[in-house]
Amino acid sequence: MLENTRILLIIGGGIAAYKSLDLIRRLRERGASVTPVMTSAAAEFVTPMAVSALS
Repeated sequence: MLENTRILLIIGGGIAAYKSLDLIRRLRERGASVTPVMTSAAAEFVTPMAVSALS
């Protein structure tokens, strides 16, 4: 469905940042290539290790 689609996902420091993990997982399941970028404030809501494990 999303094969050959490249997505740059910017994760900011907000309470919804934790939902980015589910979004990354769902996009990758559909064949997209996801490159996440986190702000320093985002690290207060999700860990860089959790994000890198999914991407």
